[in-house]
Amino acid sequence: MAAARVLLLLSGRRESASFSRSVCGLLGAGPGLGPWPTHCDLRRGRLVLSDRPFPGASATLPLQRPPFCPFAALDQQPRSLGTELPTNRGVDLGVAVILQSCDQTVLLTRRTHTLNVSPNLWVPPGGHVKLDEELLDGGLRELWEESGLQLPQDQFSWAPLGLWESAYPPRLSWGFPKYHHIILYLHVISQESQQQLQARIRPNPSEVSALVWLGPDVAAAVAATEDGTETARPLPQDLTPSVLALQLQEDGGAQPLALPMSTLLRTTPTTPEDTERVSTGTKYALRLWLQHRGRQGRNGS
Repeated sequence: MAAARVLLLLSGRRESASFSRSVCGLLGAGPGLGPWPTHCDLRRGRLVLSDRPFPGASATLPLQRPPFCPFAALDQQPRSLGTELPTNRGVDLGVAVILQSCDQTVLLTRRTHTLNVSPNLWVPPGGHVKLDEELLDGGLRELWEESGLQLPQDQFSWAPLGLWESAYPPRLSWGFPKYHHIILYLHVISQESQQQLQARIRPNPSEVSALVWLGPDVAAAVAATEDGTETARPLPQDLTPSVLALQLQEDGGAQPLALPMSTLLRTTPTTPEDTERVSTGTKYALRLWLQHRGRQGRNGS
């Protein structure tokens, strides 16, 4: 059996997070949308999470799940309904990089339509953390593998932003979940401009089909379209109808793409559809980025 990647500290005892149970629920998440402050031990290749302080905890981060989290729904049903879920698997660990240029834009990539998991979704670069890999190293490796970007060690700073409980399929109405992850979002701040970073990007066509840089105004509009809420937040009337993106071509080049704002503002459909949209977890990460950026501004940094 593979080594546990996500451990929970429950009643003073460490145990592997079970694939079939909501991590947020086990840590005491209430009926609200969250996020919930979570104490973390960010160890090499794994996470230890608790709803209260514990020796060795290195950070306190917000943890959230989507309102339609299938594991939360299964927690409310008789356990017999979850018999199709594996009993010998834990929760996987992923990392994603919110890469910020010095001129205050962040990078999103569109997953190719041929991927088995979450095709056509706009997400930050990221993926699985390898066993015994430092979490930052895993994020930088995934950034390089997907975008071709390598950041010089002395030209960026970073901080953990938050945690997201992810399932695929994302809704129980799509079928029983086959994947269960805790995603750690890292805020990586480059000293280079968007133009400088863009000049070095060489996307991996097997994983990435397009890329876009979002400024704070567009990111705020995307983050406001929160999936699963009954009422949408009002959007700025002066919001641009499209943003400039780059779409990869079969010959390895890229061409400009006018990405409709309506595409970025789509929410998760209730039926199984590989609709192009920004993932719910990415919207959460963008909200965290905007909050972190606001705190930096108030602190004068």
